[in-house]
Amino acid sequence: MSSSRDPFAASSVAPQTATGRDDRSVGELVSEVSRDLSTLIRQEIELAKAEATQSAKRAGKGAGMFGGAGVAGHMVLLFLSLALWWALGTVMGGGWSGLVVAALWAVVAAVLAARGRSEIKAVEGLPRTADSVKKIPDALRGHEEKNS
Repeated sequence: MSSSRDPFAASSVAPQTATGRDDRSVGELVSEVSRDLSTLIRQEIELAKAEATQSAKRAGKGAGMFGGAGVAGHMVLLFLSLALWWALGTVMGGGWSGLVVAALWAVVAAVLAARGRSEIKAVEGLPRTADSVKKIPDALRGHEEKNS
């Protein structure tokens, strides 16, 4: 962490008098609380940055692996399509077998497109987040009852 002062260390506690009372003024106490809170927030932000960086690196590696799997899967489909084209070609001729394989892939593409379109139409966005964001101005003004 960038701060050399640990707000939770025993040395940060003010010395007490013989009566066990803290002789610091309210201003000093508020200043110390403010400084400690600022340090805590900075440390939490640094921790969040470190965690986000680590998560992003792992996600990047995973995405790269998925990309490689996609390329490999594409090659499998390509060669299986060529094998089907060749096998059907021995039965009905090369040109017609190519059209059959292309028609098969057109049907697969149409089904996937229709399913994808229906899934996209079902997306609602972020309704709960939008609702809670709309409530922030009233909450800041102290009018939480308007959010009910």
